[in-house]
Amino acid sequence: MVRVTTVRVRVAATTVVAAVTAIAVLAGCSAPTPTPRVTNTATPTPRPTPTSTAIAIPAIPWQPGDQTTTLSSGLQAPWSIVPLASGSTLISQRDDGTVLERMPQGELRTAGTVPGVVHDGEGGLLGLAVQKVSAPPFLYAYETTENDNRVVRMPLTGVPGSYELGAPEDVITGIPKAFNHDGGRLAFGPDGMLYITAGDAGDSANAQNVSSLAGKILRVTAEGGVPAGNPFPGSPVWSYGHRNPQGIGWDSRGTMWASEFGQNTWDELNIITPGSNYGWPDVEGIGHDPKYTDPVYQWPTDQASPSGLAVVGDTIFLAALRGERLWTVWSTAGHAPVTVKAFFDGTFGRLRDVVSHGDSLWILTNNTDGRGNPRDGDDKLIQVPLVAAQSFKRPG
Repeated sequence: MVRVTTVRVRVAATTVVAAVTAIAVLAGCSAPTPTPRVTNTATPTPRPTPTSTAIAIPAIPWQPGDQTTTLSSGLQAPWSIVPLASGSTLISQRDDGTVLERMPQGELRTAGTVPGVVHDGEGGLLGLAVQKVSAPPFLYAYETTENDNRVVRMPLTGVPGSYELGAPEDVITGIPKAFNHDGGRLAFGPDGMLYITAGDAGDSANAQNVSSLAGKILRVTAEGGVPAGNPFPGSPVWSYGHRNPQGIGWDSRGTMWASEFGQNTWDELNIITPGSNYGWPDVEGIGHDPKYTDPVYQWPTDQASPSGLAVVGDTIFLAALRGERLWTVWSTAGHAPVTVKAFFDGTFGRLRDVVSHGDSLWILTNNTDGRGNPRDGDDKLIQVPLVAAQSFKRPG
């Protein structure tokens, strides 16, 4: 059984980078924290050249199809998926710090282990990212260490079937760590900058303190510098007032979306604008307080606990952990109101990550992370085709 819900809420104005094209039809606790290290720079990193092998997906409403294929099994507490233009895919395993390579033929091998990873609760080896170029020179990784959360980058050498990781170099350090609320998602934006989600590290006051890197979404250059255009001079902070954001992505208009774990009442889907305050811990969910930016949509925490997020055109997909389903969200020209629909409710258990891969979605289950109930073959990487969404009434 699926649930379809429509909601209209107030959202803050957002700047988009593309002309708006109307869509005619919409488918039917913590260790001592070291001092943060960042580098000031007024020169942003040049935007990477997209790979020529990418498949252009029209910005129409999409949904997952019914047919599913298990691509890999036997994964242990996997956290992040990074498809490479070469045909290989890299997968992080949280607890042992291992980066696996899924080769184009489907076999799994170990590409390397990230040094310094300390697994504790929700911490460990979390998000991975590469720049969108045909041969990315670095793999970026968000890791929990003995003293902090940090982002490192490692040279990615070799060819499909023999990728290896070189020695890590720090990109940004000193993000507060804790047993839970470690954030951990990495993504390169349309501007070529690296965006990082950081949880409040179990101390909710961090989220409202713009001098802390916790409870934030951060924006840095590929080398870790503070880019021109960040809202707080000399700071990597892009937005604040977050509890535990774990999914970020951009639609065809350049609008930035983020998913966020609530505490006891509401999980959130937010539109992210630079310098905005999303209210935690003063507000959970929609607060109608003009001091804060309200979410575009909210879910009861037992229906979502959203982690990874993928955007295909203007359709948003959220992997839900506690909710054990894939939420599909259709926006209205890149803003609210939105219409949401749940797929695979309970079919695969906890879902940690989702990425677009050509004309399909790749979904990562997360039943071996200590909070799920492992099934035969868990954890798995699952492929689901993208199909045009079935028509239903446009929201609003």
